[in-house]
Amino acid sequence: MAQAGKASLKEQRYDRQLRLWGDHGQEALESAHVCVINATATGTEILKNLVLPGIGSFTIVDGNQVSGEDVGNNFFLQKSQIGQNRAQSATELLQELNNEVSGNFVEESPEKLLDNDPSFFNRFNLVVATQLPESTLLRLAELLWSSNVPLLVCRTYGLVGYMRVIIKEHTVVESHPDNTLEDLRLDKPFPELREHIQSYDLDHMDKKDHSHTPWIVIVAKYLTKWFNEKSDQLPKSYKEKEAFRQLIRQGILKNENGTPEDEENFEEAIKNVNTALNTTEIPRCIEELFNDDCCINLTEQSPSFWILARAVKEFVANEGQGSLPVRGTIPDMIADSNKFIKLQNVYREKAKKDIAAVGNHAAKLLQSLGKAPESISERELKLFCSNSAFLRVVRCRSLSEEYGLNTFNKDEIISHMDNPDSELVLYLMLRAVDRFYKQHGRYPGVYNYQVEDDIGKLKSCLTGFLQEHGLSVVVKDDYVHEFCRYGAAEPHAIAAFMGGAAAQEVIKVITGQFVIFNNTYIYSGMSQTSATFQL
Repeated sequence: MAQAGKASLKEQRYDRQLRLWGDHGQEALESAHVCVINATATGTEILKNLVLPGIGSFTIVDGNQVSGEDVGNNFFLQKSQIGQNRAQSATELLQELNNEVSGNFVEESPEKLLDNDPSFFNRFNLVVATQLPESTLLRLAELLWSSNVPLLVCRTYGLVGYMRVIIKEHTVVESHPDNTLEDLRLDKPFPELREHIQSYDLDHMDKKDHSHTPWIVIVAKYLTKWFNEKSDQLPKSYKEKEAFRQLIRQGILKNENGTPEDEENFEEAIKNVNTALNTTEIPRCIEELFNDDCCINLTEQSPSFWILARAVKEFVANEGQGSLPVRGTIPDMIADSNKFIKLQNVYREKAKKDIAAVGNHAAKLLQSLGKAPESISERELKLFCSNSAFLRVVRCRSLSEEYGLNTFNKDEIISHMDNPDSELVLYLMLRAVDRFYKQHGRYPGVYNYQVEDDIGKLKSCLTGFLQEHGLSVVVKDDYVHEFCRYGAAEPHAIAAFMGGAAAQEVIKVITGQFVIFNNTYIYSGMSQTSATFQL
């Protein structure tokens, strides 16, 4: 009884997010341990947005003391804490947001940890690095890349926000795409569906049954008529679809005066012609996935995603006859309960049959790899089959590739620099600012008296960076002036926005749901715009 009470309390607390990522997504979140480097305004805003939805545990790594500046822009630090360790102070206040989350802190700088205990970072599901100098960031990124631990870099610099996802391979089963079409297979009905549709005789039905026949059956019936009388192709053009709608309209019952009856199910069929007549085919991105090396050459180390992808590929080549497993869901519609449930069961049973067939292929593959058959659960198998049209794989480049003179993505930079105000300019400015820090041991314009002198210095850092990388692009002087005026400040409004955006990406990685960006995100607080780039 107490357990049930606890469960319903949890459901009440997390109701809205459970609708987004389900129980299994919440479980993944609650068993995750995330490390956040630096309890800056950006770092604590990210944590706030992870603690509230119930991340399992977090650890803050920060060797700095709370300063007056921190208290001015960070809601999770107080005046009374000035002089105390920043990691500990922030942890105390963050934990008050959700007593089910475990908060830890390490009073050490990331540099020290990288020197003395680099394996410390391997224990986390994901590491978030905020406001780190370039040299430390490159060391950390190299370490985590080799250990296969995802890293999210997040930075607020004046009115500019920057994020970079560094993850070798991120596979997504539930990508939750917008505006997906139903998987009805009306162009290629499977035997059970064909049989079910044939069981209806629209010409010899009473009025009640006629007006309560599901629209899917109506469209399928008239599609057969279309193929017999008009064409062997699906109606594709506007003209053809209009002719097909007219064909359906003719089937509406008429009263004794010859006026069409008010049959909502037929109206529904006419309304759904556009979406119901989609061709059953394998999306190009899924074809690419089937031809991926990871799918073709399975090993003992292959994660279940690739084993299941291969099982689906084999299903398509055999039982599926060129099609993916049936999704097994139909939309709500005007119909009597009996007819609707019967139709729903036709799709559900077919989906179950397809899942079982994919499961057999997966079992054989697991056996050939010397893996236990239970290493892929029934739940995982079902989820994979019902989402087989929406699978995604994101592979990011490493930070050392992005920063290497011979491996940086020159084409991506040049292609976006046609626009002198592209968000990519802000990325180039951040790189110039890091160069400035390397040369001068501080950021430009931190104190007002430095701003004028630093404009020239920052401009030469930018020029040096562009020349070194062979980039003949022009950056307006306004940007150099602006970045000097920022003085490396971390305004709370920008930090809060970036905190929300970064936490969202963290949740995507942990739950394996929705699709992360690849690989760089820039936000401009000046123009209120943002963009992603593959750098």
